Amino acid sequence: MVSRMLSEADLAAYRRDGFLTIEGFAGAEACDRLVARSYELIDAFDPATVSVFTTDEQVRTTDDYFLGSGDSIRCFFEAEAVDHAGRLTVPKRHAINKIGHALHDLDPDFERFSRDPRLARIAAAIGVTQPHLLQSMVILKPPGIGGEVSAHQDATFLYTDPVSVNGFWFALEDATLDNGCLWAFPGGHHLGLKRRFRRTGDGVAFEELDPRPLPEPPADYVPLEAKKGTLVLLDGLLPHWSAANRSAVSRVAYSLHVIDADARYPDDNWLRRGPHLPLRGF
Repeated sequence: MVSRMLSEADLAAYRRDGFLTIEGFAGAEACDRLVARSYELIDAFDPATVSVFTTDEQVRTTDDYFLGSGDSIRCFFEAEAVDHAGRLTVPKRHAINKIGHALHDLDPDFERFSRDPRLARIAAAIGVTQPHLLQSMVILKPPGIGGEVSAHQDATFLYTDPVSVNGFWFALEDATLDNGCLWAFPGGHHLGLKRRFRRTGDGVAFEELDPRPLPEPPADYVPLEAKKGTLVLLDGLLPHWSAANRSAVSRVAYSLHVIDADARYPDDNWLRRGPHLPLRGF
């Protein structure tokens, strides 16, 4: 065994496919606690600022609430939860798409979960020599209106030179074909980075790096249905997506992104932190 969690065969599969599923990583009680804590955060959230989350960030020009969330805990709405006047069309608990982006540093429950020593061993096994926990998100996909997450590479949004980001995605509830599980393009991390999402003045924009687009889902993508407690490792260059949730069942997941401090983190990345909250490892 390379670590207590990963075998040589696991590592070979991760290098080949760009993803690896580890069932039963987290216990039911730990998952339930993070779900409950997520709803506590939503209940305490005063939606005076309406910021809608989408991975199609070309629709976003300047949004101080979003751009200032790198060292905060902020809630983002589902597009279908807000009408043209900015009023909620569903109960608040069913209106939130995402909570981010520094849960792992600012909330005790998420920090304890995120700094599990097993995760440090996995990060070392996949080649992260000096891990920094960069970003964390709860992605809720509420029933009926949970939005599609378009095909993307995490390194587009969390870029380092060289690319070093890896995603640790945890199913806090069962993720199925019906409620919007992940889909991945096996081996797609070998295609190279297609574009970067970077700051330009007061706003953000995509910088095109490769004119050849990502493969369009769902063709050649495979579903990653995941039971509650499953950990899915995702290479930062792997194309992945998830469909809308039109079912009556929510799909709550927690996503933690780790970069290597040995790589350069450019100043024009969208996600920034103030000096009061420096990046830390496990």
